[in-house]
Amino acid sequence: MRTELLGADELRLAADAEGDPSAPPVLLFHGGGQTRHAWGTTLHVLSSGWHAFSIDLRGHGESEWAPDGDYSIDGFSRDVATISRSLEQVPVLVGASLGGLASLVAIAELSEPNQRPIARALVLVDVAPRIEPKGVSRIIEFMTSNLEGFASLEEVADVIAAYNPNRKRPTDLSGLKKNLRQRADGRWVWHWDPRFVSGPMGSPDETRATTSSADRLADAARKLTIPTLLVRGRMSDLLSEEGVRELKDLVPHAQVADVAGAGHMVAGDRNDAFNDSVVSFLNSLD
Repeated sequence: MRTELLGADELRLAADAEGDPSAPPVLLFHGGGQTRHAWGTTLHVLSSGWHAFSIDLRGHGESEWAPDGDYSIDGFSRDVATISRSLEQVPVLVGASLGGLASLVAIAELSEPNQRPIARALVLVDVAPRIEPKGVSRIIEFMTSNLEGFASLEEVADVIAAYNPNRKRPTDLSGLKKNLRQRADGRWVWHWDPRFVSGPMGSPDETRATTSSADRLADAARKLTIPTLLVRGRMSDLLSEEGVRELKDLVPHAQVADVAGAGHMVAGDRNDAFNDSVVSFLNSLD
């Protein structure tokens, strides 16, 4: 069911919801440059036993664009906290890449004393405080090299195939429209605010992985006391085995699921295996 949630400063965020509204909530936050459709069948699978929401981040998909161009980690994390507090029950947060870091920061920095927690559990999808510079650079190049748009869906498919050669190129290209919008001149452009990568408060590398932000994320991870799962794509060029080990040092109670045959886009590369890992984790919660 298509619905709408309010983020920080009453920014309207588009979402799909499935499951019994009285069931415990699960919120899915996608990665930078993606949309709420990036999860494959995950939303539907989670709807059995959970009230699941797949949400377009600010400036992405059908959500409102930030009037001030704030696409910093702080803007995204404030949205996560605001949505969490609007629900009757404390949710589980599932965040891929940028969505995962926004969830981590919201839990660690926006929780308030004597108030209910932001989340009852956290699933980080192929992201941790330590990420690999080469993987970050590849994301930056992909997101900034086609801001002028594409002449056809075939051209879009070619660019995606070159970026992710391990994923089969679709024969039916109509599904790509969920991540694109068509301008009046007929060209297809990505379905996100260009200021996300070019504005003064944008996030061209998804994470702003400078030394200071890496330290900030490490401090946030140390504060995690809730059940935590890290799902890594074994072929990921963004999150290395060293990054996983560092997260385990920061969060000793964290569980790790290593998905074979998946890269950074774990849910899209190996959707069934990803779903199995998340469902198993959720079933283990009290």
